[in-house]
Amino acid sequence: MIDPLKKKLVPIAELQDIRGVKLPLGLNFIQLVVTGPPGAGKTYYINHVHGWPNEGYVDLTRKGWWKDQTLTYRPREVHLGFPFKGFAEALTVFDKEWLEAEEPLFLELERIQIPPVSHNIFQTNWRHRYIFEFLLPNPETIFAHRMERHKEGYFPVDKNLTLEMVIRQSAIYREVAFYMHQANMQVYVRESLNKPPMRIAEKDDINIPGWVTTDSDLRPDLTTLTGWKQLIFREDPIEWITLSKELQFLKNECRIPHDGKTFEMIIGEQKLVFHPEIPLGVKKKNIQKNWLIATSKVCATDTIHGFARIKVGETVLIGRDNQQYDDIFQFSKCVAKRHLTVTNIRGDLKITPLADNYPIQVMRSEEQDIRERIGTNRYKSICGIRQIYGRSITLLSPDEALSTIREVNEILIREAYREKDESGVPGALLEPPEGLTLLLVGDLHAQVDNLLKILTENCLLAHLAANSACLVILGDAVHSDVPNEMEDMDSSILLMDLIHKVKCQFPENFFYLLGNHDSFDNTISKNGLSQGVLMRKRLQELRGENYVAEMRKFHDLLPLILKTESCVACHAAPPRKSITRQQLVNLRRYPEICHEILTNRIKRSHYLAGYDKRDVKQFRKSLQLPKRAPFVVGHTPLDPFNSFWKNAGNIKGHHILYSGHRDGPSLFIQINKRMIPLSYPAEPLVKIINEMR
Repeated sequence: MIDPLKKKLVPIAELQDIRGVKLPLGLNFIQLVVTGPPGAGKTYYINHVHGWPNEGYVDLTRKGWWKDQTLTYRPREVHLGFPFKGFAEALTVFDKEWLEAEEPLFLELERIQIPPVSHNIFQTNWRHRYIFEFLLPNPETIFAHRMERHKEGYFPVDKNLTLEMVIRQSAIYREVAFYMHQANMQVYVRESLNKPPMRIAEKDDINIPGWVTTDSDLRPDLTTLTGWKQLIFREDPIEWITLSKELQFLKNECRIPHDGKTFEMIIGEQKLVFHPEIPLGVKKKNIQKNWLIATSKVCATDTIHGFARIKVGETVLIGRDNQQYDDIFQFSKCVAKRHLTVTNIRGDLKITPLADNYPIQVMRSEEQDIRERIGTNRYKSICGIRQIYGRSITLLSPDEALSTIREVNEILIREAYREKDESGVPGALLEPPEGLTLLLVGDLHAQVDNLLKILTENCLLAHLAANSACLVILGDAVHSDVPNEMEDMDSSILLMDLIHKVKCQFPENFFYLLGNHDSFDNTISKNGLSQGVLMRKRLQELRGENYVAEMRKFHDLLPLILKTESCVACHAAPPRKSITRQQLVNLRRYPEICHEILTNRIKRSHYLAGYDKRDVKQFRKSLQLPKRAPFVVGHTPLDPFNSFWKNAGNIKGHHILYSGHRDGPSLFIQINKRMIPLSYPAEPLVKIINEMR
């Protein structure tokens, strides 16, 4: 069973002693809420620290649970109610419905209500009001303890107890702990009262929460005179830097204001360019003051470069120890392993040097506001999209749509980089050459603006035209998963019109893999809506039966697997048994394997039939790929807060990608055989393009 916390727990170094228990230094005692599976030792813990007696209950599916009277008195222990598929009301892991279910219940994490964020000093920041400690001993310890106490006869929840049941209960709590951490709630883990607490941290994550160190950049400390000066007079103890065209050495901690302008940073002998991220067509009040870090001021026409983003509230390490940044920027040894940290504080950047013998220099690269340049930088790409589409971004006429999809199907019949199968048509395996820069896009689910954003960034159209890049969509471009838009098929049809036009323009550089939603089957549904049937019905209304037949043909002609010499990708999952390359070419002859590749999901506590590390390893071996070659899928976003999950399920090189968020898309670009995630903010590009003269 995959543990979401495996290799993600880091001991908290700075601790305080409260009644013999080691707690994080920055934790206020009355912030503490202790939870965990039955038998974890919560009651003993709360009694030991003289917390509030009696168990509490919190229904995580109820909006406003954070204002529940149960949480008024702290520290105390609470049982959590979780959302499970098929049950409108939350269940605990000792409720009869959970215990007696024939199959493990599916945990619907997205139904967990998350407290709102508040940065207003006079409003309650509910995410910071509580610190949840998840007490998670290993299941064997819990099982032994519960069997021992059952002998006393006071614990009916221990009746008919099995180790397998305890393992599943613990797994639920571990998944919820990680989910709440992903939602930026304050969470840490303890294995027992005698062991130190541990915070959850992804690889390369140095964003240490304020409650760990008592240091917080989010709000001034109103218990100090400095904090009141910072609030009333906007005074700050950290020096502010005024950038100029002259290089300045940074030796001490300082701040650089967000003024809409670009600046350059030289670390060792390498140059980084910091761009304020200002999307097109977005109201000023809705712009997030994020920063992008790149190697140049403009996109290059010879090579597609990666970039990094620093979101508001994030801290990043810049140096060779940050593997993701090292992959993007390819740091030389003139850059220290831990050169500096950069924190985005509401748009202003706090720079903290970490290595005395490694210089940091900054300068203003130009005085022109980035908003004055942004139109020039992207205007050509936006015009290119309009030229490719041939009109405003609206639904094609029935005649044009039919002629376009017929042209696409003719391309697919002789599509490049696909060996023919035994029936004489291109097989299910797509194998583009290694020399092309590979970009992967996940499920778009009818978000037309997201594909337009991807196509108009990073000089991508120029690279596709120059045959230096290859863009592959991993299926499921259709069928919105936005609650109030699931029945609307017009956005799906428009997105497929765009995809078909781009395919005609770049037949050997733009590809689409089959996804499980790329079908008219009546089993394709979401929230009880048969989206496959609705799609077919709408196409019949708009374009007639001939077009529906061509779309079926399109689905039948699509490849299912992407493979290069250094990576592999598909829509959902690897096959669960060994398979040869020749079988992949002839995959349509194996419908059960096709179904797995299109619909299976990663194995979790509530999805035991899913694939695991062994299956990924076997798939790579079948394709004669390196041991940790990237394997990328879509289909299964692990939480609603992110767009990509690297090393998902603690499987090295196994990445999940989702490109359908309304706040902007993400994709993977392969650089030096590593998959680098790129994320973009949302822009209303359909509206912008359609308003162009």
